[in-house]
Amino acid sequence: MKSLVSPQASKYRIHLCAVPFLCDADSEPESTFNRAPMNIPIEQPQAAGAPCAQISGPLFLLQVSRPGLWATTALFYLMPLGREFDWRSGSFWAGLVYTLFPLGLLLYGVNDIADADDDRYNPRKGTYMFGSRGESSQLKALRWQIAAIQVPLLFLFLVWTGPKLLTWLAALLGAVLVYNARPFAWKGRPPFDVLIQASYLLIFVLSSWLNKVPQLPWQAFLFGAMFAMHSHLFGEVMDIEPDRKSGRKTLAIVLGRIPTKLLIAAFLASETVLIYSFFRDSVIAAFLLAGALWFVFDAAIFWGRRPYTTVQMRLFLWAWNAAALLGIVWNATHGSLRQVSRLPLR
Repeated sequence: MKSLVSPQASKYRIHLCAVPFLCDADSEPESTFNRAPMNIPIEQPQAAGAPCAQISGPLFLLQVSRPGLWATTALFYLMPLGREFDWRSGSFWAGLVYTLFPLGLLLYGVNDIADADDDRYNPRKGTYMFGSRGESSQLKALRWQIAAIQVPLLFLFLVWTGPKLLTWLAALLGAVLVYNARPFAWKGRPPFDVLIQASYLLIFVLSSWLNKVPQLPWQAFLFGAMFAMHSHLFGEVMDIEPDRKSGRKTLAIVLGRIPTKLLIAAFLASETVLIYSFFRDSVIAAFLLAGALWFVFDAAIFWGRRPYTTVQMRLFLWAWNAAALLGIVWNATHGSLRQVSRLPLR
């Protein structure tokens, strides 16, 4: 496939204006090459047919499904179960496998197809942690591969849960459509690009149905929605430069880097209050509060308006996954979000 980046242009780096602290660099339009350089190179996409640089087949599908987000997805699936999960249940394992791979393939594969041109400017793409950067032939085949991989497990779920699964599937496909497809394309219409992330709550619903446990209380649903939104905002902060380069509009670009980090901190602080007020889980609340403080220090001291390097972004995601794994263990041993605590505040 012909590259959208000329050989001459690929020799240069993105340039953004250097401004004082009181002027938000993220709100400025893209600058010309005579301004201060930002040290994130734009990777020239590989030409079609370069076997040494482009994975294919099952490995490509695995990359599309975003293994770097599997720990968080698994946490969402396991949260409604708490300590009441049955390792010997076929429906438990079928649901877990579905949320990690076929569902990830649907959510992120459609996004990769819709963002094929934009992803050429994103140095994070083309990895198992952050997702694929497929060639046109791969993305064309991906359409039917996504559909075919959904069918077996969704058929089983229909047998196990009944017609209500069709309502769940309609809500899922509606969210994918509204986020990616015109005339909606909420991915480029802030603040809807963030609000639509609440659709990840469908994982709560499916898990409860498959494992025959009660739905989580509304306070846990609210926590899950806010968690999904602040997670997405963090990804938008990482993608400010490639998103602006491609012409995409996100809430992080509209607000600027520092205000977005403070918004993430506000989300985390609100989640802290919610968890402690309704569930009295001081451990989860402490982790959330630590996250809120981190983003405040990030905005004010550590990085400010400076973009993260690719290495730093990978380290952040490893730390994020470690926190999610700890959350899975804590949920399996305590299950504190399954029932609202009636203990008074002290």
